[in-house]
Amino acid sequence: MSPKWGLRCVLGGVLMGLANLVPGISGGTMLLAAGIYPRFIQALADLSALRFRKQSFFVLGLVGIAAASAILLGAGPVKDAVVEHRWAMYSLFIGLTLGGVPVLWQMARPATSTFWSGMAAGLVLMAALAWLQFQGASSGANREGLVMMFIAGVAGASAMILPGVSGGYLLLVLGVYVPVLAAIHALKEALKSADLSSASDPVMAVVLPVGLGVVVGILLISNLIKVVLERHEQATLGVLMGLLVGAVFGLWPFQDGVAPKVGEMFKGQLLTAERLAELTPDKFPTEVYAPSFNEVMMALGLVGLGYMITTLVARVGGAKPQRR
Repeated sequence: MSPKWGLRCVLGGVLMGLANLVPGISGGTMLLAAGIYPRFIQALADLSALRFRKQSFFVLGLVGIAAASAILLGAGPVKDAVVEHRWAMYSLFIGLTLGGVPVLWQMARPATSTFWSGMAAGLVLMAALAWLQFQGASSGANREGLVMMFIAGVAGASAMILPGVSGGYLLLVLGVYVPVLAAIHALKEALKSADLSSASDPVMAVVLPVGLGVVVGILLISNLIKVVLERHEQATLGVLMGLLVGAVFGLWPFQDGVAPKVGEMFKGQLLTAERLAELTPDKFPTEVYAPSFNEVMMALGLVGLGYMITTLVARVGGAKPQRR
């Protein structure tokens, strides 16, 4: 509970918060980079077992406050960048995602046949999720609602448990990534202007159910992962590797938002001129397009940049993945 350790907790929390905003970067990887991952997992275990220790509250409190502050301040700019420069951001996300592969590989070595079987299963699952994501994105299907937001919170919580799993990407696959960021940004603007009435909608519709999902997910998933890693370590790490590598399937960069037309079905309802005028670009369905040669080259460069960022951050302070 020294000031130096507190500073590392704050740094790790900020990095984890920013990671949860960006599909591809794992919050667990950021905690590894700050050198506090083992203490964070132990603090979660203490809390879920109702062991109330000062050190655990110290770690969880500093990490949680720092992460929440980073999410609140960064949600708006990240959302705008994704909507306005989708191909560039998705290319960067691919590199950030693949940069988590070495972290999981260090945890899994020496890999067995069980690991490769688990990886194949994870790849198949992510391919199926990517297909569903593209189907929903192109049709403008309605994926909002309290239940979906709660599920999104549970899914996003997994990013805080193990390195290599991106909560932002899981939100992207579920189709709620932009709505969640938009709600967080709206809450920040309401707090800035001291307009509590305008904060009620984003809080009740998104922030509260997602927050409850995160709390439930952390408590449940942390214990579940602990059990399966103890009993089936290679298979579990293989599935996580498959999920990580397969995440690239759903991040095809060359797609863009296209405004729907009056008379089309949008989120289960017939679109009228009045409703179309109320739609913002972040709500538009997306369509795949053929990129130019320059776009392909720039996309590859951004993939490489993202990969270097994640691998470099994971090496800050000589942090190394730790196995039980």
